[in-house]
Amino acid sequence: MSIVEVQNLNFEIDDLVILKNITFSIQKGDYLAIVGPNGGGKSTLIHTILGLKRGYSGNIKLFNTPLQKFREWHRIGFVPQRVIEVDKKFPISVYETIQLGERKRFWKREKKNGYIDEVMERLKIAHLKNRLIGELSGGEKQRVMIARALISQPELLILDEPYTGIDKETQKEFYAILHNLNRKKRITIVLITHDIGVVEDSITSIVSVNKELLKSDNPSNIFNCQVMREVYGIDSHLIEHRH
Repeated sequence: MSIVEVQNLNFEIDDLVILKNITFSIQKGDYLAIVGPNGGGKSTLIHTILGLKRGYSGNIKLFNTPLQKFREWHRIGFVPQRVIEVDKKFPISVYETIQLGERKRFWKREKKNGYIDEVMERLKIAHLKNRLIGELSGGEKQRVMIARALISQPELLILDEPYTGIDKETQKEFYAILHNLNRKKRITIVLITHDIGVVEDSITSIVSVNKELLKSDNPSNIFNCQVMREVYGIDSHLIEHRH
């Protein structure tokens, strides 16, 4: 079942081509990576799919509904870039930050609060409940923002460069969290990154974007010098380490 369908998507700004003839789909249960160089159009692609960009041509469907008619935004969770930049003095707690992601207004208070507690436990941030969001480390803030995106119980979770500024050990912890959400909670996950080094074994498919699209259903195909030349525009020699 396709939950995102993109057909012949084009996007230009002042005659500058940002995206050209992009066609792909995201299936229910996918753990998909969108990879490509900085400035290659990855974030523009996601923002267009989410209805945050206007002036495109082509067709987009979300859960089999044309984007223009789609209203069930609680089915999609989104963690944008640079969410960790929060003023240390901003007077909002972790718990209050997570509550801001709640879109199901018809929830009973007890059920909503119980689910928030469950999500915080799952992401290992329950002990941070009453801390100010600005006091947290980068990795802790990212977990809070993922929790905020999860609180509406989305079927699709999109994360745009979630590892920026995060150390390698924290990245590994994120891998485990995302793997669990995808495999055990059956949440479809889309991870946007310019760094192919974060593409790991749990990912089921890859969409490679550099204004135009090169799609590989097999993640191992991204580790290919020809693909690197086409996507990143560079000659390369790849050395792979598996631990």
